[in-house]
Amino acid sequence: MRKTLAFVATLGVLAALTACSSAPAGGCSAALPSGDASSVVSATGKFGTEPKIDIPTPLHAKTSQASTLIKGTGEKVGIGQPMVVEVTILNGTDGAVIQQTSYSSTGGTLLTAGDKNFPAIANGLVCTTVGSRVAVVGSPKDSHGEQADPTNGIAAEDAFVYVVDVKKAFPARADGADQVPQNGLPAISLAADGTPGLTFSAATAPKKLTTEVTKAGDGEKVKKDSFIVVKYSTFSWGTSPAMTDSNWSTGSASVWQMGSADVAAPLNTELVGKRAGSQVLVVAPGSGSSDTPTVYVVDILGVVQ
Repeated sequence: MRKTLAFVATLGVLAALTACSSAPAGGCSAALPSGDASSVVSATGKFGTEPKIDIPTPLHAKTSQASTLIKGTGEKVGIGQPMVVEVTILNGTDGAVIQQTSYSSTGGTLLTAGDKNFPAIANGLVCTTVGSRVAVVGSPKDSHGEQADPTNGIAAEDAFVYVVDVKKAFPARADGADQVPQNGLPAISLAADGTPGLTFSAATAPKKLTTEVTKAGDGEKVKKDSFIVVKYSTFSWGTSPAMTDSNWSTGSASVWQMGSADVAAPLNTELVGKRAGSQVLVVAPGSGSSDTPTVYVVDILGVVQ
C-alpha cells in the first residue's frame, strides 16, 4: 500500500514532457477486464480536471477490473509505455479519498503501463488510449498487499478505486536509428521488451569517460537542467552477472532531473545534448576503493522543454 501512495506523491509536474510516440507492437489486449465493481463507478467533470466521483459503498472486488468512462482518441498504450496521468484514489469501503494528484494544467504523475510495483492501476491502463478516463477497482491484494494501515484508515479487506485520466504517453523503449558500434566498447543485445544485456569483448576497459550513442533519436534535446523520462541499466565491466541496477525488471520508467545529485555524475554530463528516442552507453572509469568501471545504458524516452 505504501508503494501505491508513493507513486502519487513522488513524481509531479510532468505534463510538459515531449517525446516521439510509438504504438504498441503486435496489437494489444487489455490486462484487466471490466466487471461489476468497475462498471458502477461514475466520475463527472472535464477530462484533466478533478472529477466528482460517485461509488456505491461498500464496493468490494476479489479481482482487479477496469472500465472506460471517457474514451480518448489518442494513441493506444501498450505494456512498458510510460504515461503522464492524473489520478484520484478512494477507499472502496467508505468512498474516502486516500490521495490524488494536483490536476493543474502543468501537473500529472508518471506511471508505466504494466508496472509490477502497482499491479492494479498499471494493468488497468494497458491498451487504453491517450485522452481516456478509466475507473480501476483494485483488489486488496493488488492495491495494498492485503495489509491493513490503520493510520490511513485502510483495512486489510479494502479495495481501492482509481479514477485515472491518461494525458500523454511515451515510447516503451528507445526508438532511434541504430548506429555503428565503437570498437572496444561492450556490445548491447536487446530482449524482446527492450531490456539491454552486454557482451564484453575487449580485454581492457577505457581509462577515461567514454560515451556512445547506440540509437540516435530525433526528439527534443536534453538540457543541463531538463527533466527526462528514462529506462536504464547499470553494469559492472566484465563481471558475470554484470547488471547491478535496472528499472527494466519491474517494467518501470524513471524521471531524472539533470544536474541533480540523484543522477550519477557521469550521466549528468554525458546525456546533455542527446535527443529523446536515443539509447546512450556510458563507460565511467572506476574510482575510490573500486577500479571496476561502471557501464550505463540509458533509453531517453521523453524530455521536458
